[in-house]
Amino acid sequence: MASAEKIREVVNSYVASVATGTADDVLALYADGAVVEDPVGSEPHRGKEAIRGFYAIIEPLEQEAELLTVRIAGNSAAFQFSLVTKAGDQKFTLAPIDVMEFDEDGRITSMKAYWGQDDMVIG
Repeated sequence: MASAEKIREVVNSYVASVATGTADDVLALYADGAVVEDPVGSEPHRGKEAIRGFYAIIEPLEQEAELLTVRIAGNSAAFQFSLVTKAGDQKFTLAPIDVMEFDEDGRITSMKAYWGQDDMVIG
C-alpha cells in the first residue's frame, strides 16, 4: 500500500496538473488499466489512451486550481478542489469532490468525480 504522504503528493500533483499541466502530466499519475468516471454517472474512460483523450480536452484552457480539503484512508483519498476556468470575459468555477484509489506505487487506479451541472458557478 502506498503511504499517506505519497498519496497526498499525488493528489497535489493531480490538482496542479489538471489546472496548468498537459494531458500527459495528468496521465503520468495513473496506473495502466485505470478508470476515470468524471462526472459519476457518465461513461467511464478505461485505460491510458481513453484517459489521455479525456484530459486533452481541458489542456488548452486557462485554469487555476486550489486543493480545499483531502482525506486519506488506506489506499484511497477523497478530496475537494476548486477549479476556475477562464473563457473570454467569463469565469466558470467548479469544486468537485474526487475519490481516488491508488496502487502500491501510489499511481491512481480509479478516479470518480462527484459534481453536476448545478454545481458550476458562472461569473
